[in-house]
Amino acid sequence: MKKDIALKIIYWLSLLGILFSGYLSYSELVSGICVLGSCPIVFSLPACVYGFVMFVIVFVISFIGIRAKK
Repeated sequence: MKKDIALKIIYWLSLLGILFSGYLSYSELVSGICVLGSCPIVFSLPACVYGFVMFVIVFVISFIGIRAKK
């Protein structure tokens, strides 16, 4: 697989991860209701918040990689 195709796949998967974990984080932090039933709490934050941050970091890195190729 070529590098640019792999970066684009990672880009789109991280965007989907941002949307999903963002939805979970929003519903947990704003409404206080966990959509999945029970949400684990790590250092006083729901685990989905850490997933959101991780997906944003992967998204930014893959975006920079795609832009560097052009």
